Amino acid sequence: MKDPAKDQLTKEMYRNLLPNLADYVEKYAREKPKGLAIIEHNTGEKVTWKEFNTSVSAFAAKLLSIGLQKGDIIATSLPLLKEHMYLMYACFRIGVIIAPLDLRLKELEIKYCLEKLKPKAYFFLGKTPVADFRPMIAKVMKSAPYVRHWIQFQTEPELVMDNAQGISEFVKDIKKVYIKSLFTRSVKKAKAKVKKRDGCIIIFTTGSTGSPKPAVLCHEGILTQNIGLAVAFELVEEDRFLVNLPPSHVGCTTEQLATTIFGGGTQVILHIFDPKLSLEAIQEHKVTCIGQIPALFNMEWLLPEYDSYDLSSLRFAIYGGQAVSREFLVKMKAMAPRIGTGLGLTETSGFCTYTDVNADVDEICRSIGYDMPLCPISIRDPMDRDGNAGKEKPPGEVGEICFSGPQIFLGYLNDPENTEKTISRDGICYTGDLGYYDEEGLHFSGRSKMVIKPKGYQVYPDDVERHIIKKLKEKINMVAVLGAEHAIFSEGIIAFVEPLEGVSVSPEEVLEACQDISSYSRPSHVEIVETGQFPLNRVAKTDYLLLKEEAKKIVEILRGEGKWDRG
Repeated sequence: MKDPAKDQLTKEMYRNLLPNLADYVEKYAREKPKGLAIIEHNTGEKVTWKEFNTSVSAFAAKLLSIGLQKGDIIATSLPLLKEHMYLMYACFRIGVIIAPLDLRLKELEIKYCLEKLKPKAYFFLGKTPVADFRPMIAKVMKSAPYVRHWIQFQTEPELVMDNAQGISEFVKDIKKVYIKSLFTRSVKKAKAKVKKRDGCIIIFTTGSTGSPKPAVLCHEGILTQNIGLAVAFELVEEDRFLVNLPPSHVGCTTEQLATTIFGGGTQVILHIFDPKLSLEAIQEHKVTCIGQIPALFNMEWLLPEYDSYDLSSLRFAIYGGQAVSREFLVKMKAMAPRIGTGLGLTETSGFCTYTDVNADVDEICRSIGYDMPLCPISIRDPMDRDGNAGKEKPPGEVGEICFSGPQIFLGYLNDPENTEKTISRDGICYTGDLGYYDEEGLHFSGRSKMVIKPKGYQVYPDDVERHIIKKLKEKINMVAVLGAEHAIFSEGIIAFVEPLEGVSVSPEEVLEACQDISSYSRPSHVEIVETGQFPLNRVAKTDYLLLKEEAKKIVEILRGEGKWDRG
């Protein structure tokens, strides 16, 4: 980190780390039983640490009673309900591995995930005011014989599917099962078998450059990351953290939920993201910290009534997942007096670099933060043929961004081939990102798989995107730059540009803005995307896979018009 004293503090905290994520629920239930652990904004319900801990143990006892044991996997397709949190931490306590899936997945995507996981139990939504998931789940059921327990989060018995058990039926004997477990010590015995490097949660990578992969994270990795976030951004027990991200993403589960629980703070949860409800929650519950991806901040700022909300309780705002403009950071600074960001990855259990907590807008513009000694960064050559990490590069030179230490994930479930491509034989995790590191921190250059090579040069898309945003900051909301096959250059560059609301921008303006970068880095074509229609993936990041397909179609049209493959 930028402050050496903070580096030292992380080492001290690591030495005192408890081995299980659920240990921290028990710790605060003992130390402050009546303190607030959870505020569920959608229902208005408040949960104390004692109630949280009891619910976790009760769910743990119930899971054991249906035959689940350490190493078994369960999958969920649920919003961020408090009951989902109980279930998650119950799994952590007894060594069952939980895999929260994105609620927006469709039939084939759910089948893909379940086939990878082979879960013993699946917890899912049924008929809701928004959608009826039952017809889709009925089709999924036919192709998943390995799922023994289908648990439908549905309180109305008449709406529960055949071959499934409603959640009310599932928990009707949970009090009895829990009391029995106190005498048999079943939960304590199961917990005693769980070690800090045991897998505890599976998060599917978002698949921005390929098919989603099930990454297995462990207790120690997540808790190490919690130390980093807590120390870097000076989170305290008195903090109230708004958690409005999907449980299927590390931003929710390992970064926000786990860090707040680790530090003994209060989490204010929303079932699903809603810009208006998010601002209402900040105002009503005096939220002090918020962490979101840029698209969610933008949605809140675009609300006509945004200025009417009292957000004065906010002291810190974090963004991550995507590069932003200086104008964006200025808006963030107006929202909270302190702002921060960093690099966060599924494979590093969450955040692995951190901007200085007192950084101003210009400092944050210059880099995406510093590493910490528990998860040191290195910039390297590609992995050697024998599977060992490549040679480390000197400061300021672009290379593969790598990390090491206890924060690194265990690997991709049942996928040694991709695991070996990511974690070297000597324990270095290759992120797939390119960049350089110097006295100002980490500078991102893009995905290694997305480097564009026109005329034999190497062009980092992120560099071109940042340049366009900087030059046209008053007009542009989002930019994505990628390569497409070109008969003369090998690859040509296409820039997708979305203007700000109520503003127009032309391809000619974008091309003119690129006149002061190298000629081989300039786009060969600019495609203007209608405001609000920029393609985003399921975690609201730029969907480069979809844009890649769109680029192919655009190139075919341009070829037909004689506007591509020209020197």
